[in-house]
Amino acid sequence: MEKEKLEEFRQILQNQLNELLREAGKTMSEMTSEKSNLPDITDLATAESDRNFELRIRDRERKLIKKIQEALERIDDGSFGICEVCEEEIGEARLRARPVTTYCIDCKTEQERQEKIG
Repeated sequence: MEKEKLEEFRQILQNQLNELLREAGKTMSEMTSEKSNLPDITDLATAESDRNFELRIRDRERKLIKKIQEALERIDDGSFGICEVCEEEIGEARLRARPVTTYCIDCKTEQERQEKIG
């Protein structure tokens, strides 16, 4: 892949990473400063449900952060944009849609088909 394209993807990934880290920090500060002195049990249950939902979202984002960091490492080591299975280049449109991907569309489609069978 051309150096300019790699730098473009690096910037896209870095922006996503910065945004996710900013949101995680915001959530942590909100959760630690939150006062849970809700007198009504229904309000308390709602607050707990909201907190659990927020934590599930942040857990998914934590996994995405790891994938972004791995994609940035692949840019550094020269393996970004190469399918792990067939070792062919991953299409630019696919990388734009999902820059953390490690599979070309054909290999990903086959993997999903196998998961449905198994």
